[in-house]
Amino acid sequence: MSKKNSNVLNNKVFFSKNKNLLKIFSQIKLKLSFLKKKKILVSVSGGPDSLALSYLISKLQNELFLKPYFVHIDHNIRKNSSIEANTVRKLLKDIGIKLNIITNKKKITKNIQSNARDIRYEKMFKFCIKRKIKYILTGHHREDQIETFLIRLSRGSGVLGLSSMKPISSFKNNKKVMIVRPLLDIKKDDLVKLTKNIFGKYIKDPSNRDTKYLRTKMRNLNRILEKSGIKPDQIIKSIKNLAMTNDTIDYYLGKFEKNSLKKTKKSYEINLSDLREQTTELQYRIISSSIVKFSGKYYPPRSKKIFNILNKINIGGLKKQTLGGCIIENYGNKLKITKET
Repeated sequence: MSKKNSNVLNNKVFFSKNKNLLKIFSQIKLKLSFLKKKKILVSVSGGPDSLALSYLISKLQNELFLKPYFVHIDHNIRKNSSIEANTVRKLLKDIGIKLNIITNKKKITKNIQSNARDIRYEKMFKFCIKRKIKYILTGHHREDQIETFLIRLSRGSGVLGLSSMKPISSFKNNKKVMIVRPLLDIKKDDLVKLTKNIFGKYIKDPSNRDTKYLRTKMRNLNRILEKSGIKPDQIIKSIKNLAMTNDTIDYYLGKFEKNSLKKTKKSYEINLSDLREQTTELQYRIISSSIVKFSGKYYPPRSKKIFNILNKINIGGLKKQTLGGCIIENYGNKLKITKET
């Protein structure tokens, strides 16, 4: 029997013991079929979601001819972070997975979760560029999707923000590396069950229980909502509906950028007459998208600030303003965006 056929048989034997886990395996295999023969980076935190993803990728490796690199970023925030990193390495080694550990040497003291996330992605991005890897896989699951929705709802986000995380998105609008989230439809409980069955344990991040973090507050809110009759499936349905609306807006955004936006290395120039003819939502997306793409930042400026600029544009009162690391100026019938020095 060939190695490939043996691997397929082993998968069937293991997952046949639990129909729900077999369903998860089949879903992930279908979602990741486009990665056949590709190099990929699997982001491993040590939590149940990333460990479950690591195991699933190890089982799919031969079937899809994948070349995976498993990477853990030691943020060096907690005293025992290096011990935890080595624990994760041993857990993966026991099932035949080699873990690459990258230690962050930059001290993080403010906006810990946000800055840690930025550093994590930057280090994984550099790892990918060096090895010509085009895809980063993360363990974001259904509950992460709901929490992201509630966080953005609390901030007054529009259609784009409330669409939450996409299954596939570019890293900071840099299409050299794409972020793939194959577990977005999977319940965390199922991932925990899978991880316990395979590894016996996983790393528990104490910040997940710290209510000073907004994500923890939203996690607790989600439990309250569920007890009140607002079920996770209902929220997910709303997210998917918003995502379809967002896709429609993206279509018209693409048409506008093709016909009414001139891009150079030094500036973006938007035709103001064409901009004023668009709906308010599309105007917002044009400005927001232009700032993000031109500045190279991952997140756009706050919506309130963008709408302030739009109000000035529509009444002809905008001359020169800085926002999101950019300078936005009115040049006759053009809106010019350049980098702030």
